[in-house]
Amino acid sequence: MKIIAESSSTRTEWTLVEGNEIVEHAFTEGLNPYFQTRREISHSIRLELPDAFFRKRWEHVFFYGAGCANAERSKVMESSLVAQFKTPVTVESDLLGAARGLLVRQPGLACIMGTGSNSCLYDGTNIVKNVRPGGFILGDEGSGSYIGKRFVADCLKGLAPNVLRDEFYDRFHLSADDIMDDVYDNPLPNRTLSKYSFFLSEHLDNGYVYNLVYNAFMAFFRRNIAQYDYQGQPLSFVGSTACVYSDILRRAAKDFGVEITKIIRNSMPGLVEFHSSN
Repeated sequence: MKIIAESSSTRTEWTLVEGNEIVEHAFTEGLNPYFQTRREISHSIRLELPDAFFRKRWEHVFFYGAGCANAERSKVMESSLVAQFKTPVTVESDLLGAARGLLVRQPGLACIMGTGSNSCLYDGTNIVKNVRPGGFILGDEGSGSYIGKRFVADCLKGLAPNVLRDEFYDRFHLSADDIMDDVYDNPLPNRTLSKYSFFLSEHLDNGYVYNLVYNAFMAFFRRNIAQYDYQGQPLSFVGSTACVYSDILRRAAKDFGVEITKIIRNSMPGLVEFHSSN
């Protein structure tokens, strides 16, 4: 049996797999070596995972995670996993996990649209091209953190509709000063901004909200997808933001000149299929 784990910045999905069957399934907080130390990662794994994941040494642990594209950071994750499971470990980026989860062994363009965003050209096994996402400060166009950042900034500057701003402040029991603290005194501000973004999903009939989300997705296509030879390539998305705003995402894609073939919330079913066929 093997463990397959897929982690965003917000949560980690864990499966214990025998063949192509999931034996155990669990969720823990997101694990990201850019924001967490080896000790913090190990602590989270040990405390949050059920005992079933530690009963014996498994065949292999395959971990796909945010922040694991960098070799030095992935070693932090690998050492934490080896310490906890005493099992051979392979650590890969969340983007490769998304590509294998979306396309399994079919070539195409695979995109993440959740707390953060990313994209790649996939050859059926590995990533052959990636436009650097830039993170929630310098990039992550279209993601929950990107949408949340723009909405919160508009609230602070008086650019969001007053009724919408006041309802948002009331819903989360916030003031303008609280928002500043939440973002600048927070070790994981991208999660907070992404959480705020989903407030907008209840107000898509508001022109301001629709345009904010639409423009965020168009920024993703113009600043990322446009850099690939995308014509004729299958284009797929995984992630909570893509699912929640799927109608607007498909509209933006059509206006950009591409068609989305698949939108799913998580990569795990495809990852189980990929590793069971190896």
